[in-house]
Amino acid sequence: MDMTAIEERLAHLERVNDDLSDTVARQDDRIALLERRVAMLMEREAGREYDQGGSIPLGDQRPPHW
Repeated sequence: MDMTAIEERLAHLERVNDDLSDTVARQDDRIALLERRVAMLMEREAGREYDQGGSIPLGDQRPPHW
C-alpha cells in the first residue's frame, strides 16, 4: 500500500469514528432524557396509587376473577 492510500484510509476511519462518536453522544443525551421521563411517570403513578386511598396498590391487587 502506498502512502496516499494509507492516508485516505486513515481519513476515512477518522471520519467514521467522529460520526460514531456523535451518534453515541446523541444517544446518551436521549437515554438520559428518557430515564428522567420514566422516573417522573413512576413518581406520578405512585402518587395516584397513594391518592386512591386503597391499602393495596392497584398493581398488587388480585384480578377480580381470582
